[in-house]
Amino acid sequence: MLEVPLNRLPEDLSGVVRHLEAMYPQEGCGVILRAGPSGPWRVRPLRNAYDRYHAADPVRFPHTSRTAYHFELQEWLAVNEEADALGEQVACVFHSHVNGFAGFSAEDRAQAAPAGLPVLPGVSYLVVAVLEGRATEAQLFWWQDGDFRDHLVPLGTE
Repeated sequence: MLEVPLNRLPEDLSGVVRHLEAMYPQEGCGVILRAGPSGPWRVRPLRNAYDRYHAADPVRFPHTSRTAYHFELQEWLAVNEEADALGEQVACVFHSHVNGFAGFSAEDRAQAAPAGLPVLPGVSYLVVAVLEGRATEAQLFWWQDGDFRDHLVPLGTE
């Protein structure tokens, strides 16, 4: 039976949508944190540092921020330290696909589960399609039974 972990998302995704639309035409990214299983949610946008990594090593980082995202490692560490101090956990990683669809690309899969094992067990991934600066659809992905499963997520922006 497919278990959709919608408890990994707040009902209100407006903070996610605002950030991703504001980042257009680059991919936006961030995390959604939660304090315990029924505590408050917090959306934490992160800087997409992909262009900096691409400039330093275009072979290892062959894309640009229009088609890929990469957390700045120092900022990622700081978010995890913040979360620990506040009793939160990362529930979901989110990012946008610019002028594309809200699917989990081969690159997304490779980053989330290299060698077929999830990097962040128990953490889901929200991909939001942003077309011409407007969020149009979203899909949630999570690891279950050895693969990623997916479910369309209403954005509530209609």
